[in-house]
Amino acid sequence: METLQQVQDVVSMPRIGDKAPSFKAVTTQGEIHFPEDYNGKWSILFSHPADFTPVCTSEFMTFAHLEDKFAKANCKLIGLSIDGLYSHIAWLRTIKDKIEFKGMKNIEVKFPLIEDISMEIAKKYGMIQPGESETQAVRAVFFVDPKGIIRAIIYYPLSLGRNFDELYRALIAMQTSDAFNVATPADWNPGDDVIISPAGSCGVAEERMTSTDELDCKDWFFCTKKLDKEEVLKNILKKPDLALNN
Repeated sequence: METLQQVQDVVSMPRIGDKAPSFKAVTTQGEIHFPEDYNGKWSILFSHPADFTPVCTSEFMTFAHLEDKFAKANCKLIGLSIDGLYSHIAWLRTIKDKIEFKGMKNIEVKFPLIEDISMEIAKKYGMIQPGESETQAVRAVFFVDPKGIIRAIIYYPLSLGRNFDELYRALIAMQTSDAFNVATPADWNPGDDVIISPAGSCGVAEERMTSTDELDCKDWFFCTKKLDKEEVLKNILKKPDLALNN
């Protein structure tokens, strides 16, 4: 029977606001040192259950298809499963040579896919969830900012493929919050109004409610303002003229 410590070792995970746990790993693109190799860039570290499985195949094709789009937003992709390096290589070659999905074919996965046979990295990031599987990583997604801090975490069960529009939206929203010191409301996309932090004093609250400036205050705690889509993308994307057409 497993001890409590053994269970905690399997399911423990870093939290939002923590420094991303550091590791060295062998990948399909050579050795990496995470997150140190990605200083100055955003990164998405994501896990998948196993090579040569259909849901994972659909996800890797989608991520590879969107890699340039994420790169324009200064974001690198890093995949992980507990399979070995040669399994990874064979699977990615099969994807490129044989698999077609939603009109995508001849897809070459160029971002690193980590070998984690020992499950050391998966356990360090809480990717092994015993209620789902003790031998496969769930579909975890860690957003890590340019300083190596974990900014968001999304978990999916083995059977559920990820929504890549939401992963990209979340990345852009967090970058927008950083760049403009605002928050983003439900279902926000570039071009939508953003939220200003609630007033910290009665005086500021009254000033906001009587002001005729750019703020639109429905009540003292709920104020929004317009933020132009082009302004958002200009501050975030390397090539906004191309990204606007995506």
